Amino acid sequence: MEFAGKEVVVISGCSDGGIGHSLARAFADQDCLVVATSRSRSSMADLEHDPRFFLQELDVLSDQSVERLTSIVIEKFGRIDILVNNAGVQCIGPIAEVPLSSMQNAFNTNVFGAMRLIQAVVPHMASRRKGKIVNLGSVTVLAPFPWAGAYTATKAAIHAISDCLRLELKPFGIEVINVVPGAIKSNIGNSAVAGFNQLPELKLFKPYEAAMLARANASQGPNAAPTAEFAEKTVAAILKKKPSPWFSYGGYSTLMALMYHLPLSIKDFIVEAMSKRVLNSNK
Repeated sequence: MEFAGKEVVVISGCSDGGIGHSLARAFADQDCLVVATSRSRSSMADLEHDPRFFLQELDVLSDQSVERLTSIVIEKFGRIDILVNNAGVQCIGPIAEVPLSSMQNAFNTNVFGAMRLIQAVVPHMASRRKGKIVNLGSVTVLAPFPWAGAYTATKAAIHAISDCLRLELKPFGIEVINVVPGAIKSNIGNSAVAGFNQLPELKLFKPYEAAMLARANASQGPNAAPTAEFAEKTVAAILKKKPSPWFSYGGYSTLMALMYHLPLSIKDFIVEAMSKRVLNSNK
């Protein structure tokens, strides 16, 4: 079979313009067979006629959709070697005023969407005593910034889940890798702005709207790493025989790692200064 000996990689959230799309291409460049998924197959149209990709629609909010995908992949290829939980949505706005429905959507997609896929593939990987689960977190967890608290909370949950899973799944030969992007060029800024513009009109925090819009695009500034570069380095780290359980790359990743260890008073001072700088650069 043409896919014999190749790593079978399932990636969620592969719409064109996003990190998942670049990860799919980077895995394919390393001779992997990539199951690229998104809610709409048309969003991956440029991959349609490339034999390295097996395109499938997937809604991570649906148990049935996840079960269907898992069954199709295992029936076709006989295995899932690597699962990459990349699908995610932003949630910009003040925690005190963002509708709970918006927060719930972020958690349902970013956290429970990943958990659906994890719970679907773990029995299969455990039966083979082999597999890798890759979860995408965020450097914002290391030093949370204002106006993206709900999103950061979802990524903090992913970090905690990854740490627990790594220990729980070790006896079954399954490795868990927490990929922690810094600022990466992608369509996440446009998506964040679109989501913010759909929120009900703010009341208490109305004067801070400009700061929120600046936060939505903060990861797309001049320090952002090219998506293809991030994908290439991430895939190389994942495909190592003994991958590190933590891999971080992108703009501000080193700074945020250092800030994690600072006293809160100093961290708050730096975050406030950086937030003002981002606001001023977007005026």
